[in-house]
Amino acid sequence: MEAVIAVVALLFVLFVVLGAYATVKVIGAAKRGVDRTIDQARRTVEDHTLRAKSFAQFGPAGEIAQLRLKLRTSMRATQDVLHAGVTEDESLKESLALFHRLSAHGHELDSELKRLESEPDRAALAARLPSLRERTERVAGSADSLRWAARDRARRFADDDLDSLSAQIDVESGALRHWTTSDSSTQTPPPPWPEAPAADSAAEGQTWPETPGARAAQEPTRPAITPPGPRPAYPWQKKPRPESTT
Repeated sequence: MEAVIAVVALLFVLFVVLGAYATVKVIGAAKRGVDRTIDQARRTVEDHTLRAKSFAQFGPAGEIAQLRLKLRTSMRATQDVLHAGVTEDESLKESLALFHRLSAHGHELDSELKRLESEPDRAALAARLPSLRERTERVAGSADSLRWAARDRARRFADDDLDSLSAQIDVESGALRHWTTSDSSTQTPPPPWPEAPAADSAAEGQTWPETPGARAAQEPTRPAITPPGPRPAYPWQKKPRPESTT
């Protein structure tokens, strides 16, 4: 009885632990989903704000907004391409590691540009714009290079797969149309001629057309004129006189 109670208690504790673990996992997944949604909404709002500033403001402030928008757009597009491609191509892991290092420089530059948006000294801001523009071009250019290289690689793999698939389809199409060549080339051969009879049975089984000469040689010879038979004797005829022997 005590063993049964111990087993039941152990099962109860196990169910409680599993329930708590599942609850924590569900809450964590929900929290990550909410955070992801909030971050995406924040990025969307910030991108629209930067786009509006780049068109509405003039001078150094407007150019700062343009630089931030260009940097963020390039980095985000490259990140999406690499994350989507690394699941199918393991060789993109090295490219993704390089992008992570580049992202550190990109985040640092974006933070600096964001701080300079509220800079009241427009002259100092205008003096720093060439270096900021150069850094933005270098970071965005490196991100674009990684992105296009990954896309070219994926397209090359797709072209190779399409070429292989086309070749297999051509072979299968030729096999399906095999009757067009087999009907003309693989016809049923005519039956063979019978073998010649053996020498022993040649005279028995084989007949040849008879010729007039052969037929005449087989038939017995008959005299050309039938000899006369003895004449009948009649009572009114005289008896022939016997010839004298002297």
